[in-house]
Amino acid sequence: MYIDTFRTGVAIMQLFTLLIKPAGSDCNLDCRYCFYKDRAPEIGRGSQRMSYEVLEKLVKDYLGLGFAMSGFSWQGGEPTLMGLEFYERVIELQKEYGKTGQEIGNALQTNGILLNEKWCRFLQESKFLVGISIDGPRELHDYYRVDHSGSGTFDRVMRGIESCRKYKVEFNTLTLLNNRTAACPDELFDFFIENGIKYLQFIPCVELDPKTGEVAEFSVTPEQYGRFMCRLFDRWYDHGPTKVSIRDFDSILSYYVTGKHTICTFDRQCSQYIVVEHTGDCFVCDFFVEPKWQLGNIFETPIEQLATSKKKKNFARRKQNLCNKCLVCSCLSVCRGGCMKDRAPFDSENFRRESFFCEGYKRFFEYSAPRFMHLAASVSAGSPIKTRPFM
Repeated sequence: MYIDTFRTGVAIMQLFTLLIKPAGSDCNLDCRYCFYKDRAPEIGRGSQRMSYEVLEKLVKDYLGLGFAMSGFSWQGGEPTLMGLEFYERVIELQKEYGKTGQEIGNALQTNGILLNEKWCRFLQESKFLVGISIDGPRELHDYYRVDHSGSGTFDRVMRGIESCRKYKVEFNTLTLLNNRTAACPDELFDFFIENGIKYLQFIPCVELDPKTGEVAEFSVTPEQYGRFMCRLFDRWYDHGPTKVSIRDFDSILSYYVTGKHTICTFDRQCSQYIVVEHTGDCFVCDFFVEPKWQLGNIFETPIEQLATSKKKKNFARRKQNLCNKCLVCSCLSVCRGGCMKDRAPFDSENFRRESFFCEGYKRFFEYSAPRFMHLAASVSAGSPIKTRPFM
């Protein structure tokens, strides 16, 4: 996400990007760990589609702010359910309402199973950055990532990846660390290297079971997460940090070089984006699409007012509500308490509890710090590291 300022007359506005869910939570898969399964019914269930009226309002008003860089991230649910024609209209509207010299970026986070020649030709020509969800080799991926008939989806996702590769679509992969994948760092790393995939994301999964109120069985434990990250770091470091980009490692290395993270997980405050649902309703964060964190609707309130509203600012500031354990921790400067979603299961109001992954974070940061510092010194001396923007 972009964090900067621009000047309009005498007013200064914080830059922000959009995370858009044109098909809401609707999806053509039925992943067993999906956090949208317990989505509040008033936010949306079943078939949800953004109208062209909402789309045009969204594009026109956002680009009308005149940001030098304007970011559209299309997510879900599954955003390809909108059909290719929807995104062709997106590009038409961006060309119509974009200003001379304005840079516009589009990213699409997808499960990949609908990506074919027609899709990939469009994505390449329109310069979309694509994120594809895949949980590693077949036996790991197919355990949780199934369709509505309960069938595995690995082969279909790999066909989507091959289509991206064939038509030269820039893509990253996103792997969810659950109780199974987190136990297999070597298998995951080898799988991606063997398949020539060089831009990786690993997202830890923790959800509460709505029936018991306890941490769901598929969640990764703090101990698992810490061990996974240490082993993944070893493999990445030994393989060559210039050869593979891993989002968390890129951000941590950036912190050691510049003092600033590139992702909001470990930053001092939440990322400067807002979530836009298919109805035009806006929310503070992708992990907090719930009634109490709704900012408003783009047809009722100008989008710049929603993004800079008191509710949005108050939410962002709550990331700094650290517990005493964090304040005296040697890892505080690089960790900043982690993502609020990982405090939310235990404190959904003030977020002053430690992260669910606290012990895993501490183990990893202490383990990796000396080598990150060594890499930072190399980067400062002019050695390049392979990176790319992620979702």
